[in-house]
Amino acid sequence: MRDHTPLTIEDFGGYFNRGDPETVPFDHFVEVNNIQFTENGFETRDGIDIYQALGIAISNVLRIHPYTMQGQQSLLVLTVGGNIHHVVSSSVAHLNILQKPLMTDFNVVSWAGRAYITPFFTNSNNQEVGLQSEFLYVYLGAGVPARKAAGNPPTGTPLTVTASGVGFSELGFHLFAVVYETDTGYLTGLGPTVFGSATSTSNTIGFDITNIPVSPDAFVIRKHIVATKFILNYNGDQDGYEFFFVPGGDMLNAVTTKHVDFFDIDLLDEASRLIDNFREIPAGVGLTTYHGRLVLTTTFTDISIAYVSHPGEPEAFDQIDGILIVPLDGNPLTNCQEFRDVLYLFKKTRTIGYSDNQDIPSTWTSFIVDEGIGAPVHGISTVLDSGGVNIDYLIVADYSGIMIFNGGYARPEFSWKIANFWFGLDRTQFRKIELVNDSITQTIYCVLPTGILLVGDYSMGLNAKGVRWTKWSFDVVITSIELINTVTLILGAA
Repeated sequence: MRDHTPLTIEDFGGYFNRGDPETVPFDHFVEVNNIQFTENGFETRDGIDIYQALGIAISNVLRIHPYTMQGQQSLLVLTVGGNIHHVVSSSVAHLNILQKPLMTDFNVVSWAGRAYITPFFTNSNNQEVGLQSEFLYVYLGAGVPARKAAGNPPTGTPLTVTASGVGFSELGFHLFAVVYETDTGYLTGLGPTVFGSATSTSNTIGFDITNIPVSPDAFVIRKHIVATKFILNYNGDQDGYEFFFVPGGDMLNAVTTKHVDFFDIDLLDEASRLIDNFREIPAGVGLTTYHGRLVLTTTFTDISIAYVSHPGEPEAFDQIDGILIVPLDGNPLTNCQEFRDVLYLFKKTRTIGYSDNQDIPSTWTSFIVDEGIGAPVHGISTVLDSGGVNIDYLIVADYSGIMIFNGGYARPEFSWKIANFWFGLDRTQFRKIELVNDSITQTIYCVLPTGILLVGDYSMGLNAKGVRWTKWSFDVVITSIELINTVTLILGAA
């Protein structure tokens, strides 16, 4: 050592695993575990503790997702056996708010204090698809089990409509029907099976409607009368005419009679669009929002289709006009995300974009972003506790590495320094990868298929050169990760 000149490491660069070990830069480590970075160096990482103060802790966790309630952040936690629990805080939890034994994973979107939940699993082809014969569910946050989103239209005996009573009306023949409204604001299709009809012979009378069906579902809170404008020559096809909400035609669910009056010029709010909506929305894999719409992808039977709801109506999915068909290649859609006013749909090695043209979704034109890079089911980083993206880039996990996406994928890949390590991961298990971006401390956390965390500190620069990598391992197998209340890192463990 007498003639050895010491090397001073002023800025420690973290883990380096690329090429031959002999090529590792002197300011990086060839192996590293359980450290966190300081300004120019490192120290032992912080410890962890049990988050829950419950008598029986929720264990065997498969997936955690944040759920934003009206007044606070909380968590939805899936455990082995297909049980989702609502963890309100460290000391309060509502158990088994959704139970589906075949569910091995799920996605969720928070909307106006509600949680929309889609259960999925891995099929025999090693593909993630929505559970067969299952549906999108809505959870209101109070511990009452989640129920199917959307709902069935009114049924029962036909409406009885008579042109009578003091009021006003357009002369001629009109059709009448009823629409249910649920406690989430969803408007069902038209019913009952046979609509009512009446012919007005005077402008000074209205319409008396009786035999209005009552929904047996407690979540139906109101009903609305809908009607057509004057029909000159009725052809018997009751679904072939345009219906409108009748002004003043709403009532509580228990009410069975109603008097309405209107002129055709008063009928402004169109209701015919409700006829083609899903009564039960099939379960899928991807779930996100775009321009005030809910987006659902990859049902059990339609692996390359995305369903897009009406604006502002997360449970109103048109079975004809609300469909995006991604070019078929035998691979399912795995993820979806809005970014810079564009809806991006991902497969495992493909990225496709759609732009809203202010028309129905089925008219939106797709464009290929990349035919070699995609994302697994949880491979797009959420930001802080938002459960979504709110900064000017995406961090995406792909077979080729962790990538920065800002409308296109930046090269070299963000994980360039650790290419050997990344390529050594089991590609058949990339569904287990999950990313969280703490944009305050400028740290990216990645759950790996091996049950450890890959941690990247990008305070020195959001690029392949500036990021500093380390691995965190624990005495438990980590399966999921989330940030809540901005600064609290929650780890799910098997």
